[in-house]
Amino acid sequence: MFYTLTLNPALDYVVETDGLRLGETNRSNESEIQLGGKGLNVSYVLGQLGVSSVALGFVAGFTGNELERLAAASGIKTDFVHLSHGMTRINIKLKGENETEINTSGPVVSDVELCELFSKLDALQSGDTLVMAGSIPPSLPNNIYEKIMQRLYNRGVRFAVDASKDVLLNTLKYKPLLIKPNLAELCETVGKALNSEAEILTAARFLQAKGALNVLVSMGEKGAVLVDSRGLEHRAPARQLTPVNTVGAGDSMVAGFLKGLQLGPENALRLAMAAASATAASKDLATKAEIEQFLR
Repeated sequence: MFYTLTLNPALDYVVETDGLRLGETNRSNESEIQLGGKGLNVSYVLGQLGVSSVALGFVAGFTGNELERLAAASGIKTDFVHLSHGMTRINIKLKGENETEINTSGPVVSDVELCELFSKLDALQSGDTLVMAGSIPPSLPNNIYEKIMQRLYNRGVRFAVDASKDVLLNTLKYKPLLIKPNLAELCETVGKALNSEAEILTAARFLQAKGALNVLVSMGEKGAVLVDSRGLEHRAPARQLTPVNTVGAGDSMVAGFLKGLQLGPENALRLAMAAASATAASKDLATKAEIEQFLR
């Protein structure tokens, strides 16, 4: 069974405008409310690929109720902890000539509510996969991913981690099945600029030597590289397309890789690139039909 963990999910208020003029009244061309949260994105794309998952995390208030409703309408099964105070955050995505985001901090999680999440995680069994992705609420310790992996490591649970810097480095001793930094995150994690494919692969092997089994690095228009669990290198060029929506492309890549891995790393990388490209070329997260079109 697959589980995704989004500690700080959100409703994304997406507003399209011809231009943003500070200090003036601006008019939108179009607006909508979307699900926000990297783990939720992974769950949605896994569902499109025929893989069942359960989305875990925290929700609060009337915005949390709406997030659960939207998740159910999207076919995502959830098992959230309901917080007693605050509300699930609303992030603002302004799309025009440039994209601007305003991300809020989210509600406070109490020790009792964190223990409730741990109880849900304790139900995971050997062979289950837990995907941990997204920001950590300020009220939780920065090493929360590490604490969760320490708790579940000896139970045979597999992990996929989408994080950077110390948050990522501290999880590697628990041998995650997959880590997927983008190029900027990889540079931040190793503490230096990476200017060539050789340098990127060296950095990926550095993270693998610390414990990661598969290291998948997304590089936007330059495609992706993978160092698989056998130590072999794989390269995938980016598809030639006009990006419509970059939000969720990395999460789609994670979902595609995990689905495809049962048929080997080459197939996993191929499906990962198809899912990421399909989302980038779509207004929203990719559907099954759109992913299959890129596979063809």
